[in-house]
Amino acid sequence: MRFAKIFVVGAAAAAAAVALTGMPAAAAPTDDTEVTFEILAGTLDITAPATADLGTGEAGTVIDGQIGPVTVDDSRAEPDASWEATVTSTDFTTGTATPTETVLASQVDYWSGPATATTGNGTFTPGQVNAAAAAPLDDTTPLTAFTHTGGTGNNTATWNPTLEVNVPLANVAGVYTGTVTHSVA
Repeated sequence: MRFAKIFVVGAAAAAAAVALTGMPAAAAPTDDTEVTFEILAGTLDITAPATADLGTGEAGTVIDGQIGPVTVDDSRAEPDASWEATVTSTDFTTGTATPTETVLASQVDYWSGPATATTGNGTFTPGQVNAAAAAPLDDTTPLTAFTHTGGTGNNTATWNPTLEVNVPLANVAGVYTGTVTHSVA
């Protein structure tokens, strides 16, 4: 009878174990995973050629030429991706920069022309769409070169501006040098 008692105790222990754990758990038919990622904010940059040569001409004439591609790269990923690119210029001088060795910045007209390439959404607008809209540069007051309004996220715009140098009749011969500065904000 000893054997029967052990069996009864063992069966009772097994029944108690089932009662404590309950029924086996059913597998969930679905399960959620919360996933995150981050879009990084970049910068608002402008690039322009390091040098440009407009060619040659005589005193009392107009020397004109394009300076090469200017590009705004907006990688700020903003909900309002608007920006304005502006341009200023120093005077152009040769020799010792006497009055007859100087072409004032205001004697140089600038026109951006239309964009040669854009990416992103929003409205891209040239400051001066053609030669008829050319405007004089200044050494202190910025001239609007290009704008982008509205849109979201990242965008780029490239244009190839033209400079028209109205050379005074009294200016002397020489290689004139000045600095044209594009900015974006």
